[in-house]
Amino acid sequence: MVLKRRISYQWRFLFPLILLIWLIVIVLGVWMYKSERDLKINNIRSQVSLINSRIIYAYDQDIDPRGFLDFVDYHYLKDPLYDKIRLSIYFKGKLIYHIGQTISPYIDASKQSSVVTDIDESNRNLYDIRMKGNFFYEVSQSADKTVSVYTILPFDNDVLKASSVSVSIYILLFVVAVVASVIAYLMARRIGRNLRMLSDFAERAASDPSFVPSTDFTHDEFGDIARQIVRFYNERCQSILKLKREHAVALHALNDKAQMKRELTNNINHELKTPIGVIKGYLDTINENPDMDNESRTHFLRKVNDHVDRLISLMDDLSSITRLEFGSKMINTEPLNFHEVVFQTVSDLETSGIMGKMEFNYDIPVYCKVIGNAGLLTAMIGNLVKNAVAYSKGTECNLILTDKDEEFYHFAFYDNGVGVKETSLPHLFERFFREDSGRSRKKGGTGLGLCIVQNTIEALGGTINATNREGGGLLFRFTLKQAK
Repeated sequence: MVLKRRISYQWRFLFPLILLIWLIVIVLGVWMYKSERDLKINNIRSQVSLINSRIIYAYDQDIDPRGFLDFVDYHYLKDPLYDKIRLSIYFKGKLIYHIGQTISPYIDASKQSSVVTDIDESNRNLYDIRMKGNFFYEVSQSADKTVSVYTILPFDNDVLKASSVSVSIYILLFVVAVVASVIAYLMARRIGRNLRMLSDFAERAASDPSFVPSTDFTHDEFGDIARQIVRFYNERCQSILKLKREHAVALHALNDKAQMKRELTNNINHELKTPIGVIKGYLDTINENPDMDNESRTHFLRKVNDHVDRLISLMDDLSSITRLEFGSKMINTEPLNFHEVVFQTVSDLETSGIMGKMEFNYDIPVYCKVIGNAGLLTAMIGNLVKNAVAYSKGTECNLILTDKDEEFYHFAFYDNGVGVKETSLPHLFERFFREDSGRSRKKGGTGLGLCIVQNTIEALGGTINATNREGGGLLFRFTLKQAK
């Protein structure tokens, strides 16, 4: 089977254009040849007619025509075009002057139509040649019909050459045709290049999703259209990639959320089982030993009460986290004096005895106005202090204002304790994270305090991070919005 290869648009456009150019040039050349030839032939006829009319005019005006005849004899016969001219002048039928071969008066001059009369066998050959167009001839007669002038110029090869168009005209036409063909080729190649690039773009774009099309089209209307098509394609690809990324992010977020829910459920189950198991163990022990002494019974009941308090604290913390995470937009906020909030919180902590031997220092300007919720900020500071008291092994903690900008106040809370392991820093705000879970449970922690701190700050529009201090201890930096 013979495969037929389709001719490209470039050549389908170029071939007819070049054919049209050369056809126009050829037609123009033929027309110029005929026009120029007819013009020169008419000029020759005019010259022949002029000779006759000047001679007749000289006779009618009684002017000696010999001066003009000498001019004809000298100048015309010097010209290769007219050197074969034949001129005969008859006065009352008698030859009085001639140039070249004598012309017999066999033509009816009175009609001046070059129609031969009284044709005999001796004149028939001349008549036939003239009628074939091989002679220029002119017959003129004076007004009194006494003078007749006969002029004939053979229309031979020399006259044909003189009446033809100059070769330079054909060379010029050929050059014009070649130049026009080259311009047509360049135009066709320019258009064909754009079409090839568009064709390649269409083919690769349909089969190669990673294809990056070129925009190196020509700088014309065709190139502008091609670049516009490529731009639309790139924007479409970018939109598809953006949608895919957004879909992947959303899917990842859903998976993370599902994973967090699973982890939260497992952690809650784990955290609830421990105190519930301990409570059940103590209660079973009391029920199985009705004769237990009062001191042991009181000790066991106190342990049960401690674990019940821990369960209540755990449920309260879980409720706070749920409220912060899923109802942060419904939290009521208002302008607050953060100095007063901190002052009241420190007073309550010292009264409750939670701080033990740890000292709480703060340096907050008296007129430090923030956007917040008094209850959430109090709980947030309390959780930071409780975390420092329980785990830092330090003697003091501090809360200070470090900086402010057009929108936020920047605060730092730190202790002078032992800090935490560097590997634990990224996990401090995770639910139920404990660097030492065994000791943390013994101290009554739920593992949700720092998670509540982070959710509180973020719910109020701020940010928080944790690092170890160079001088020892753990440093929390957080921001709160200014109240304007």
